[in-house]
Amino acid sequence: MKSHSSPEYSKLAQIYDALMADVDYEVWADFIDEIIQTNHPDPVSILEIACGTGSIALSLDELMCYDIVGTDKSAEMIEIARQKARDQRSNVEFKVMDFLDVDLDRTFDVVISTFDSVNYLHKPEQIVRMLNELKKVLTPESLFVFDFTTPKNSIRSIEYLNNEEGYAPGNYRFFRKSSYDPENRIHYNAFDIEKLDEDQETVIEKFHEVHEQKIYTLAEMLDIIDETDYKLLAKYEDFDLIDADESSLRITMVLQCPTIQ
Repeated sequence: MKSHSSPEYSKLAQIYDALMADVDYEVWADFIDEIIQTNHPDPVSILEIACGTGSIALSLDELMCYDIVGTDKSAEMIEIARQKARDQRSNVEFKVMDFLDVDLDRTFDVVISTFDSVNYLHKPEQIVRMLNELKKVLTPESLFVFDFTTPKNSIRSIEYLNNEEGYAPGNYRFFRKSSYDPENRIHYNAFDIEKLDEDQETVIEKFHEVHEQKIYTLAEMLDIIDETDYKLLAKYEDFDLIDADESSLRITMVLQCPTIQ
């Protein structure tokens, strides 16, 4: 039996949809659409960064007639997203792209990033870099909508994330260990992923992936945005259009792109 350490979201791509089975993507897409319609007069095109296996993009495509492109740094994630798009006969286009190196040759009315992908950026200057990179695909009226998870959410989520286990299509079994370092505000998720034989009795290969997220407070995120020339339009709590504060678990920020010089 072979055992491997894997880069983030390489082998996890194979189990990701099973891992996220409890997430209601339709509700999430409804919320994103409500944010867009509230803050943009006439949106047509959407770019999703860090789209994973494409569930949000595909749900938005079913909901509204947007022109949608989904991107992710993980080629394995994008391969699964493309297959899902083919299965659903969706027109969403999926591309491999790192949001710290934006290389698309068009602009969008809205850019979105969901499920705390921004928390994978461990330094404020990385978030500033991402915001600067996104200017390449935004116009002065464009929105950037992204969420991040807070310390309060990490403390609470350990109760249900730690010691999680399950099965995924393709004869995979997975185990998750989740922990939070409150001093450094780093949330760790360690995954052991096993490839089983056809009878699902014998382990053929084992893979190990560790994911580390930097957990920001609302005040810290606001300070980071203040370092840029983006305009803050709104900060929403969880899945409601109510103003977020330091007690919020997940916060969705709505920024407007600055005037392009």
